[in-house]
Amino acid sequence: MTTNFTDVFDLFMMLQTDYRLITLYNSSVPNFNTYLTGFLVLAVDEFKVCDQDLSYTLSTKLFTETLSQKNITILAQLVKKNWLEKSINNISQMEGKIQDSDFKFYSEANNYKERKDGLILELEKVSQKLVEYGYNNQSNWDILNAINL
Repeated sequence: MTTNFTDVFDLFMMLQTDYRLITLYNSSVPNFNTYLTGFLVLAVDEFKVCDQDLSYTLSTKLFTETLSQKNITILAQLVKKNWLEKSINNISQMEGKIQDSDFKFYSEANNYKERKDGLILELEKVSQKLVEYGYNNQSNWDILNAINL
């Protein structure tokens, strides 16, 4: 068995809401998967402490192993982090120009600051998860716990 990239993408979509991604998914699932594949490739590279082999085949969009739910979750969070970084670095900041009675931005600078603060929070959460993951998968910790260090 293997794990499909879409397993990670589905969980990623549960972690955020973006009308652009929903529109892309509704108009073309293959284009949606291709778009998110770049973020997943970056996430795999960042997930160095994974206890499973994260080898994959881009042509089939499959991992060579069946990944645990824990590892799929961390990959989805890393995809979200990378996606947020791209969103923050969007020079056009078109979202800041949208205004109607239900949806207003009072300042593009404030909008940028809030988005950047959200990214920093996401970075901290992902970093903490990776540290906890590394500690939990370190067999030497069992030895240290046994001798009460």
